[in-house]
Amino acid sequence: MIQVITIAALLCVAVTFGLALAHALELPGKMRLDRNTYGAVQAIYYPGFTYGGLVGELGGIVLLAAALLPLPYGTDRFWWTAAALALLVAVHAAYWLFTHPVNDFWVRDVATTSAASRFFAAGSRAEGDWRAMRDRWERSHVLRAVLAGASLLALAVGLTGP
Repeated sequence: MIQVITIAALLCVAVTFGLALAHALELPGKMRLDRNTYGAVQAIYYPGFTYGGLVGELGGIVLLAAALLPLPYGTDRFWWTAAALALLVAVHAAYWLFTHPVNDFWVRDVATTSAASRFFAAGSRAEGDWRAMRDRWERSHVLRAVLAGASLLALAVGLTGP
């Protein structure tokens, strides 16, 4: 059973890394867009990336915690799995601290479901010039990609070590 949980956790962390990396790789091109084009492009992400974030990040955190419980404390695999969990929690924290407040800025004029409206309005809201909002959003995804990649690497090392 632990093998199934660990493989599922690996897939969730890979999804999280993939989504964050996709955003990070778009940064150079998106920095060249004008306000209207950037705003139009931003609106396309939210439905799919929201579901992927829920499954990847929250699922990964739960599954990594479950995978950590039966591991003998102090072993290499324990510490690598714990590191993967801590890094994935950091990815999630970066979302709420840096990305989420800016999401509300980008979806204010987009028709969403009432549940989506409540979700994007939750928590603090970032305010400012559209370029500042763009820069914060884009850079937050570079940070998230680095943290998610490190989480994936830590989990892979833990799974392949002695």
